[in-house]
Amino acid sequence: MEKRDSFASSFGILVAMAGSAVGLGNLWRFPYLVGTNGGAAFIIIYLAIVFILAIPIMYSEFALGRRAQSNVYGAFKKLAPDSKWWGITGILAIVCCILIVSFYSVVGGWTIDYMFKAICGEFSSASTAFDGLFANTVSQNYRPLLFMFLFVATSSAVLLAGVKDGIEKYSKVLMPLLFLMVIVIAVRSVTLPGAGAGLDFLFKPDFSKVTANTFLDALGQAFFSLSVGFGIIFTYASYVKREENLVSMSVQTASADTIFAIIAGIAIMPAVFAFGIEPGQGPGLVFVTLPYVFAQLPLGSVLAVIFFFVLYVAALTSAISLLEVAVAYVIEELKVSRKLSVIIVTLIVLVLGTFCSLSQGILGNVKILGNNIFDLFDKTTANILIPIGALLIVLFAGWKMKREDFIDEITSGGKHRINPTYLKVIIFSVRYLAPVVIALIMIRTFI
Repeated sequence: MEKRDSFASSFGILVAMAGSAVGLGNLWRFPYLVGTNGGAAFIIIYLAIVFILAIPIMYSEFALGRRAQSNVYGAFKKLAPDSKWWGITGILAIVCCILIVSFYSVVGGWTIDYMFKAICGEFSSASTAFDGLFANTVSQNYRPLLFMFLFVATSSAVLLAGVKDGIEKYSKVLMPLLFLMVIVIAVRSVTLPGAGAGLDFLFKPDFSKVTANTFLDALGQAFFSLSVGFGIIFTYASYVKREENLVSMSVQTASADTIFAIIAGIAIMPAVFAFGIEPGQGPGLVFVTLPYVFAQLPLGSVLAVIFFFVLYVAALTSAISLLEVAVAYVIEELKVSRKLSVIIVTLIVLVLGTFCSLSQGILGNVKILGNNIFDLFDKTTANILIPIGALLIVLFAGWKMKREDFIDEITSGGKHRINPTYLKVIIFSVRYLAPVVIALIMIRTFI
């Protein structure tokens, strides 16, 4: 079997982790949730949840992954050889990632398609019916498949190069570029006439809109945005060297993800309000609404190309991390080369992704539990598999793993000191707070 790869630098780890966290959700879901949950009030609650709850859960995954130095399946096999943790948690995480990347790649294909549409000038006229254009785009049978295949091929090409020469190398270029592009669009957005209303929408607190559901929405956004619970952090942590500071790394990843989400909100919402567009569009905010904005802006076609390339990069960095969870499993458990592993995982994703793509068109009438295949994969992973996976991971770290081993790992054998009070907060969050809150998310989902 090939020698196990690893990250070469702290910056490489940070940008790779940021790449897994920063995705399409940051560019449309975060601004939407801010707007419907009290503006700055939601941001305050979100930040509190990120740093009090989500980051300690990240510590758990980092500690388990690095200590085992193995894929998510093999890690539990090493850490708990006499239990069923490895069978349940490991397999669940791998299945979850494959299902997510299967429908996520379809969306990634849409971003490439829209980037080409922008290059061809299809967003140059505000008279175009962009809602009809989007519906026609996703319901075609072959064009979405072509771009989905292209998206998966690009992601797989990065993985073929390995961790240091693939994931780390390309993340070092793509993530700073992604941040730069969103900043450029944000600057243009806030200079539009009427943009102030969009900034108020994002940052002016409205506590009258805060409900119990606001806290759950903030929790869900933090939880899923930071890639907690489905093996990505676990797998990347297994490539992290012993001397790296896991606490600092977790805080930096969470900070980068949160800053990006806020910048994305600044890039989108002022422009939406400047043109009198309804902000609560969900994914349509990107694929339906923003082409109207670009059509009415000076250099709008250029900005459209940049923006949809940004979406593509955001989707690509997340897809790479999802694929790596399954690739690492195949390499280490089936004892094959990285090349063969990438090919196996890619073929599985292409088959499942084909069904997801066609479920928007020719297979649209095929329903399972009332959902088409695309929506079934989406809802099953987000509402069931990820919360269960996170719950199992945090219970393992808090109750099955020895406390001294957990502390030894997050302090890198005592090399990196943690404030004793904060260490108590971490232990309390991992053992008690996180399991209770995750359970609340699942109860909310099923109710």
